[in-house]
Amino acid sequence: MNAPHTPAVAAPPATLMTGTDYRESLRRYKPTVHVDGQRIDSVADAPSLQPGVNALAYTYDFAHDAKLAPVALASQASRGRQVNRMLHIDESAGDLLNKLEAVRLLCQETGCAQRYLAHDALNALAQVTARIDDAKGSTEHRARFAAYLAHVQDEDLSLGIAMTDAKGDRSRKPHQQANPDTYVHVVERNAQGIVISGTKAIVTGAPYMHEILLMPSRNMGEADADFAVCCAVPIDVAGLTIVSRPAGRPGEKLEHGSALFSRRYGQSTAVLIFDKVFVPWERVFYAGEWEHSHVLTYSYATHHRHSCIAARAGFGDLLIGAGALMCEANGFDPGEKSNLREPMVELIKITEGFYACGVAASVYGTQDAHAGNFMPEPVFANIGKLLLATQIYDMHRLAHEVSGGLIVALPGPDEDHNPATAATLAEVLRANPAVPYDKRIEVARFIEDLTASYQGGWYSVISLHGGGSPAAMKQEIWRNYPVGSKVELVERLLDRGVLHDETRAITKNRQPGRCCDQGCSAPGQAVMVDLPKTTRSD
Repeated sequence: MNAPHTPAVAAPPATLMTGTDYRESLRRYKPTVHVDGQRIDSVADAPSLQPGVNALAYTYDFAHDAKLAPVALASQASRGRQVNRMLHIDESAGDLLNKLEAVRLLCQETGCAQRYLAHDALNALAQVTARIDDAKGSTEHRARFAAYLAHVQDEDLSLGIAMTDAKGDRSRKPHQQANPDTYVHVVERNAQGIVISGTKAIVTGAPYMHEILLMPSRNMGEADADFAVCCAVPIDVAGLTIVSRPAGRPGEKLEHGSALFSRRYGQSTAVLIFDKVFVPWERVFYAGEWEHSHVLTYSYATHHRHSCIAARAGFGDLLIGAGALMCEANGFDPGEKSNLREPMVELIKITEGFYACGVAASVYGTQDAHAGNFMPEPVFANIGKLLLATQIYDMHRLAHEVSGGLIVALPGPDEDHNPATAATLAEVLRANPAVPYDKRIEVARFIEDLTASYQGGWYSVISLHGGGSPAAMKQEIWRNYPVGSKVELVERLLDRGVLHDETRAITKNRQPGRCCDQGCSAPGQAVMVDLPKTTRSD
């Protein structure tokens, strides 16, 4: 597969941190973090959070690999700077493709790179601030966002995206809640800024981020104006308490255990409690502009679902590779055994099928009329995310099918080092003479870790609900898909003479054609280039 690339533009680089720099930067912050009932003194050094810190650190080292520069870095033309791809505002369809490939490569290594959420939020924020200014005839919101973007890019920061509110009674709107703190909201405004209180939930990687970017989680009505707030705060701002899960499976059988992958890389999620947190105006992107809240939620969801496609493709790559290794260790060649080849091909079909939707969403991406950045095509982005959300369980099943029951029926890992049993197990549990016992067992436990453990269950749930539920994606597909064009096609072929009628619900959504409305030389056309073969995702 060719990797996408936007033509290089000579631009001075921003200050790009290494993984070591990132770890050291965390020590300069003093957030209030609780994990498993314990207060964390130093996030960078807490064993319970190390797999998450490791995953973020990898994204920083990734950007310093010269072979990966075409996708890892981006030239931000508006600033004349070279920046980390995860903080780039997309300027073309090629940029969307580059982001897709970068996220896949990152997640091949880490399972979930997490940092791409910042990219998705920043692009959505660019769109909503531009739209607000255009509606008001001002430049205030654009200027605030531009200043904040420069700060984040130049410092090479990691951002935690706090979108999902605690929500309280799901049948009630924010202003109707018995406890208003189930949503983050403005409690005070003054000349210096705003004061916010409330709760955000399921915030990815929150403890080991530098800053938190808060966004509303739903469309707001006029009565919900105080809840329509978007702003940024440092991770250790006064009044913020972070209650987090551990990241991955830290400390589990560190020397020879079954958590071969998730003890190294993982992800925490956290609940963020804001208790009268002050935010200066320069970090407030909007507060009270309820009529624009849907723009941010819709834009972010589309960008993020596009990124999720790549993230789970990287996870699929891990299952494909491990499944093939397990077949070999069991003494079989999938190319010669149809009962193994068919599930392997099915696993490949699923992974590359939803990834192809991400590619299509990139190629057919369109330029935002207000901000000028590029937005993934929403139908393809939502179909790709819906496919991965509902087929993640099939991916696990197929990996189990080609691997055999050994992945959950092995004796405990301590037996590998028990003098009374280890030698016997090494003889009787070996299959392919060319694959040593310990290599076979290592792959089996790797698949167990990814698919049949606490971490495997986490991957399933986060794939299903991360970026929105399947119901939300189905709603967006129906809202954006040109059903009306298909209806009119059949009306014309039947020579019924009805054709388009604005009063008919089924014909209101039309599309003249994905390519011919702009032509093949539209600005932002994707440009492709080969990466070195050692970095390719296929």
